[in-house]
This record gives sequence, C-alpha cells and structure tokens, in this order.
Amino acid sequence: MAAGSSQRMGELGKKEWLPLNGGSVLSEAALVFLKTKLFSYAIIAYPKNELAAAKKAFYQNPLVQELSQAANVIFAPGGDTRQQSVFNALKALEKSCKNSQSNDAPRLVLIHDGARPFLSQSLVKKTVSSTLKYGAAVPALQPVETQKEMDSSSKITRHLKRSSLAAVQTPQGFLFPEILDCHKKAFKDQKAAAGRKAKPQTFTDDTEIWDNYSDKKTRVIPGEPQNIKITYPKDFGAGLGHKDNFVPDQNVAAANFGQEKIFRVGLGTDLHRLVAGRKLILGGVVLPYDKGEDGHSDGDALLHAITDALLGAATLGDIGSYFPPEDIKWKDADSVKLLQAAWKDVKKAGWKLQNLDCVVKLQEPKFLPHRQKVRQSIARILGVKEEQVFVKAKTGERVGPVGLCQAVETEAICLLCK
Repeated sequence: MAAGSSQRMGELGKKEWLPLNGGSVLSEAALVFLKTKLFSYAIIAYPKNELAAAKKAFYQNPLVQELSQAANVIFAPGGDTRQQSVFNALKALEKSCKNSQSNDAPRLVLIHDGARPFLSQSLVKKTVSSTLKYGAAVPALQPVETQKEMDSSSKITRHLKRSSLAAVQTPQGFLFPEILDCHKKAFKDQKAAAGRKAKPQTFTDDTEIWDNYSDKKTRVIPGEPQNIKITYPKDFGAGLGHKDNFVPDQNVAAANFGQEKIFRVGLGTDLHRLVAGRKLILGGVVLPYDKGEDGHSDGDALLHAITDALLGAATLGDIGSYFPPEDIKWKDADSVKLLQAAWKDVKKAGWKLQNLDCVVKLQEPKFLPHRQKVRQSIARILGVKEEQVFVKAKTGERVGPVGLCQAVETEAICLLCK
C-alpha cells in the first residue's frame, strides 16, 4: 500500500519514494517479502497519476529488479481512502488471475504498508503460517502506556486494560478469496448507504473489514518494535539500525533518511569604484546617491558577492567564469538575472540555502535605512524566507577608498546543504 498523500511528512514529500539503503522506502519494504520467495504476485497500490514515480521507487533497488522477475508485479491505482486502495489492489489481483493461463488464484494475500520498511523476513513467514492456519493474522504489540477511552469532550469514559489491547501492525494476512469477498460486501453496503444518503460505515484497516464480514476471527501474533510506520519525519530515524538488534532512538536526525547530510560554506567579496553618472544598486535596490558603481554589468556589488559565495559553496565556479567581463553580452547586465541564473544551477545540483550573511561597507549614503528593503529583495530573488538573509553595514571611518566615498565593498557568506 503506497497510495497515500504523505501530508504529515511536510516538505520531505511522498515517504514511500524517499531514498533508503540504496533504494527507496517502498523498495526496501517490498524486498523483505521478495526475499522469502513465498509470493507469486506483488501488487503496488499507488496514487493516481503517479505511476512513473511508483515504478521508479519500486525498482530502485537492483535486488528488487532481480527478485521480482519471479513474481507477477501489478501496479494498481489507489482510491480516495485506504479501503478503496486495498479494494482496487485486490480486484487487480483477481483480474490478473482470471487472465492468466493457469487461472489459479493465490491461497492468501498479505497487505502491508509501503511505509513500513523495517520488518523482518521472520515476521512475514510467521504471518503467512498463521494466516494459513486461522484464515487471518495480524502482528501486534501490547501498548506500553495505560490506555483510556474518552468522549468528544475529552473526558475519560472507560479505563482499558493493557493486557487485552493490541496495537496492530502490518502485514495483515488473509485467505485471498475471503478477504476479496469481504471487501466486495463492504463496498456494496457503503454504496447502498450513500444511495439512502446515510453515513456509510468506514474501516481503517482490513482486520476490521474481515471481522465485520467474515465468520472467522483474526489471529494476533507478536509484532516487532522496529516495524514502525513512517508517518512523521522523526519516525525515519527511529527505524534505522540493525533489524535483529533494534534499539529505538528518537534522537536520530530523521532528515538524514539513511544518508549523510552535507554542508558547505561559501565566501564572496566584491569592490567597485563609485563614479558619477551611475546608479548605486545594492541587493537589487537602487539607493538615492549622486554616484554609483562602476562596472561591466550594472555594478551591484552585493549581488556579485552573493553570487560568488553560492557558486563557491557548490564548487561550480565563480561570477567571472560564469559571466566573463570581456563578453559584450554582459555589458550593463541586470545583476538580479545573473544571480538567478547562477542560483538555478546551484539548486539543480541539489543544494538548499540554510542562511546568508552579508556585509556592506559604505561611507555614504547611510545604508541602514534601506536594509530591510534590501533583505526582502535578496530573499525574493533567491526564493527563500527573509529570516534566512541578513545584511550588516559598516563605514570606512573616513579612511581608505570606502571611507573617502570612492568605493563600496561587500562580503557574503552562505551555508548550503544537501
């Protein structure tokens, strides 16, 4: 099951597609089942319009490519709910079986969350054997915290005993013809309720559907602590580690996702003479003054320093190699566009900006009244938050080219990561 939206993962995106151990979260989950060589079909329920992404994630691990050759791989579009997605996957399996030459349907099916990549082969095998014996089986853990039942006003209405409770996991195993029939009955009842404009009964997992439409009960077997479902970014770190010697660690940096996070610092500087007849432009903002930067482009010394810092951190070059001053096409060029072109390549290389800190050395005019506008301009050019950008001002204390109002000097330092 990989048809969810992963909204709770925030900007990290679709959790099943995220990289893990040389593959993806989805391929790592599938690999555990394929290694057992117990299955003749692998059905992947994916979000509508994301077939290409689903195939890329599933086959991302080379070993999955190899082992899946012995199984029939089916990609089934998901629905609006988990129940609909499972039903679509079961129907896709049924259709494939009818179209096959042997016409032999599997005895059982295991339904597993694509966002649970940390389970063991042993758990898969135990679920299979218990399903064959009892008709339905599910791994579960006994809750550690004392459980209570409450009403809509958050008042406790019942005190539950942990010994009789189970926090269920997946894979959930069922005899295939029976679970398919249960889903068909649930779908029919929900459709009938909708026709009567009544609220249909909803089911959050397949054991609930089984218990509502089958005369058999689901057998609970011991689950595994490491068999967590990745729901929030922090959950990823909790599952990392050796599966047979697992110690949960909520302090592992979840954003690493099994890979090293790389940080790079970049430094850029620039100096321009101030001459009459030119505009004084800093950070894409024109400052009122009777002199401006002398340069091949528009002379924005601050954006030039930022461009150098970003290119240097990404080891892509410098502003001189990107936009050679001897090239006539850069004559009086807009430094905003130059920075955007360089920044596009830096982002294309996988880098994100953590923060940018700048210094403007200028005797006249006073820079501080314009600082906020300049910060906003730089953030807008880079497409980042304003709090990621800061600009400080210094004078030349009436000493040297800056102090004598002959030049403006800038420095920029950035932190990139990927």
